Amino acid sequence: MIYELRTYTLMPGKQAEYLKLNGEIGRKIRGDKYGKLEGYWSTEFGTLNQLVHLWSYPDLNERERLRAALAKDEAWTKEYIPKIRPMMLAQENKILSAVVPMTPPSDTGNVYELRWYRAHVGKLGEWLGLFKEILPFREKFTRRVGVWQTEVAQLNEVVHLWVYRDLNDRAAARGKMAQEPEWQTFLGKSTPLLATMQAIVLQPAPFSPMR
Repeated sequence: MIYELRTYTLMPGKQAEYLKLNGEIGRKIRGDKYGKLEGYWSTEFGTLNQLVHLWSYPDLNERERLRAALAKDEAWTKEYIPKIRPMMLAQENKILSAVVPMTPPSDTGNVYELRWYRAHVGKLGEWLGLFKEILPFREKFTRRVGVWQTEVAQLNEVVHLWVYRDLNDRAAARGKMAQEPEWQTFLGKSTPLLATMQAIVLQPAPFSPMR
């Protein structure tokens, strides 16, 4: 199983219109027959006017086959793409492999935090080893959705997705965790291995499987 994380940057003021078209037209055409949609979000904090969506495929060859079939779907290319393309400023994608199995939440009404860390060259394996050790401890405070590492695009990167009831829940959980000696020890060992750390807070789209 491989995952594709896509980020689209829209023109300011176009997010609501884009999501409406996607929900009413794009999702009806595409469904899951051209790759399974795992989640679809818009940025609440971080870089604004962005849409983030996560797809899964059996492997890279199947992704290539399905993407080629989608490009030949006239409903997609003639009814949907011409409507949304003028709203878009940029597109980015990452091909990911799962470090641990994905565990989507069963409840709805959540907010999500997407984090991606880039390790110094040659240090990703060491960081992941430390992270896997601390993961059961961290999950006492926050609910994990998934942890992945990049296979294509920016290398030496780990991507992780967390779910919270709301922003107050996030602040409380991270505040409690930060006070724990076990977490402080992990940070002391792991932080020097990283070159950059980024995070955004996401709101699920109405049609997102993860809400």
